[in-house]
Amino acid sequence: MRRVVLLLAVMFVTGCAQLQHPNTAQAEKPAMSNVIMKFDIPADALGARDPQLTAVLAKAGALAASQKQPTVIRVTALGQDFKYINLAIWRGVPQHGLKPTLENLTSGANQPYSVSIELQHAGS
Repeated sequence: MRRVVLLLAVMFVTGCAQLQHPNTAQAEKPAMSNVIMKFDIPADALGARDPQLTAVLAKAGALAASQKQPTVIRVTALGQDFKYINLAIWRGVPQHGLKPTLENLTSGANQPYSVSIELQHAGS
């Protein structure tokens, strides 16, 4: 319930974050998903270094750090934007406690910028 409330708050604050909708083939699989949350970063908000986007990224870091199992935060963006995104995410992570792993993936042409929070696999 806490995750749902935080997710709704994140979506409300930004007004522009979009959740990844599963396609029908994925929806039919009974396997458990490790994805806690995924959202796209609007290019205009990123380019403007929008304070609301900064706050949402910090809340994503806090959400990842609040999990009882290790998490990984995957950021997909252009290399030039990683510093800003990563700093905003780390602002939300408390100094003490379980720290999430942060992975930066360089986006390709026409690929949206995104942030996903996933439970880490036991072998990772």
